[in-house]
Amino acid sequence: MEQWYATGKRKTAVARVFLRPGKGSILVNGKTPKEYFFIDSSVLKVDAPLEITKTQGMFDILVTVAGGGLCAQAEAVRHGISRALVEYNAEMRPALKKEGFLRRDARMKERKKYGLRSARARYQFSKR
Repeated sequence: MEQWYATGKRKTAVARVFLRPGKGSILVNGKTPKEYFFIDSSVLKVDAPLEITKTQGMFDILVTVAGGGLCAQAEAVRHGISRALVEYNAEMRPALKKEGFLRRDARMKERKKYGLRSARARYQFSKR
């Protein structure tokens, strides 16, 4: 069976994406994107690469995603689908690159520093 594989990442979320020729079903951890993400904006993020490349209904997409929150997971899935589409057909690369879907968003949570309440927030200063 012919399939294309890619990994998508965002923050600490990692998505493994398998692209197979089919009727257009998408399964994220065994559920539809609407059931799994349940936020419309996240569902739109998952569908975006397929809309741009006009490949809706051409592939069955199987995704396993772990780590991070729901929004980060949705963006990891988008990244993985975009990479898998480029694996399938390199001519889709310019359209996906223009939208920024092939770039790994490197922004991570800043670590907490000692002597502070969080990464940058300090405890309230008291003069007396």
